[in-house]
Amino acid sequence: MNSILVLNGPNLNLLGTRQPEVYGSTTLKDIEAACVARGEALGCAVTCQQSNHEGALVDAIHAAKGVHNGIILNAGAYTHTSIALMDAIASVELPVIELHLSNIHAREAFRHKSYIAPVAIGQICGFGANGYMLALDAMKQYLG
Repeated sequence: MNSILVLNGPNLNLLGTRQPEVYGSTTLKDIEAACVARGEALGCAVTCQQSNHEGALVDAIHAAKGVHNGIILNAGAYTHTSIALMDAIASVELPVIELHLSNIHAREAFRHKSYIAPVAIGQICGFGANGYMLALDAMKQYLG
């Protein structure tokens, strides 16, 4: 059975109350429950983690090697700033799908640059909480 880590970065613990006009009204707890259920339907084990700290996200990516078959990463604002996350992803040699609730390409210019994209197998953005389901489907297909 494939195992997928769904890893969420800074401020995503505030989903449901943080700028619902941008990020929707679904909470992170609801998203995580939906991810676990979708994983079960796909025959995959899904583990969810969230941290507001860059180093903790790097540690989670490192710890995924040999445990998980792939990572779905919503790095939040670290997407646009963290070379450390990019290097961690490249180092563990696991497939990673970059995920964003909003369409980062339709927002402020600073959000258009992603340090994650060059080391990801793909990017899903702009579909709100449903993006997580799309990412799980895509990862399952990628893993075979």
